[in-house]
Amino acid sequence: MLPKDNRIKKKNDFELIFNKGRTFKNSFFILKVLSNDLKINRFAFVISKKVSKKAVERNKIRRRIVSFLEANLHNFKEGLDVIFIVLPQAKNKSFAQIKEATENITKILIN
Repeated sequence: MLPKDNRIKKKNDFELIFNKGRTFKNSFFILKVLSNDLKINRFAFVISKKVSKKAVERNKIRRRIVSFLEANLHNFKEGLDVIFIVLPQAKNKSFAQIKEATENITKILIN
């Protein structure tokens, strides 16, 4: 699990990132990125019921993304707010496929 400091929680923060953030996309994710005035990165995940009606499956995808982020948190540029929007194509993919897609889309965040 990501530390509390590394999570986006407030509605205003979400709205600001969605409205002013830069958008990046690959086959499994849409990434919204906006710089913040903090020395830490913050992350959030949007996985709608269009991806899967079952919360178990949505949480499994989220956990796979988070495990990659936890391992590479120290490699990212500081001061970014990032929202991962998961697309329905990610539903039945393996851990390796999700990890590879996450790695490819987060290259923009690496120092």
